[in-house]
Amino acid sequence: MDEKARTNFSKFLSLVLRHRPEAIGIRLDGQGWIAIDTLLAQCCAHGRDISRPMLDEIVATNSKRRFAVSEDGLRIRASQGHSVKVELGYDAAVPPDVLYHGTVAEAIRSIRARGLDRMRRHHVHLSPDTATAQAVGARRGKPVVLRVHAGRMHRDGHCFYLSANGVWLTPAVPPGYIDFE
Repeated sequence: MDEKARTNFSKFLSLVLRHRPEAIGIRLDGQGWIAIDTLLAQCCAHGRDISRPMLDEIVATNSKRRFAVSEDGLRIRASQGHSVKVELGYDAAVPPDVLYHGTVAEAIRSIRARGLDRMRRHHVHLSPDTATAQAVGARRGKPVVLRVHAGRMHRDGHCFYLSANGVWLTPAVPPGYIDFE
């Protein structure tokens, strides 16, 4: 499978596993899992013919590790970023002192006023390094990287979770924990 096809299928899988499972007639369980056989059959039924080896290649080569396959190899889910109701079951974790958030300049005014909000997703996504945050922000324009004082937030009682692909999750980040430089 070439890079373009892999990217297109990855985006499609993100859509159905994070936001619109009904688009291909599937229903995620409470933790966001779907049987791989069911997913593949419904993809095919909706004009997206994908084989198990192709799916495995997408999962293995996705640089953001957006998808997780169950230990038994029978189910798949998105690692985070859902707008549909799921409970991923990640345990609370102690974050590093500083995490990063990639955004664009147009969002800074709102972030200064309200902090980082999960919007339509379950959590705010934070990166462990500036390079990742830069790449995240660049998806929407010229990136701006914000420093988040995650260690202080945690000490002040805010919860953090570490997703299967290394993204830090928290319900919100109040503006007082953000460096806007």
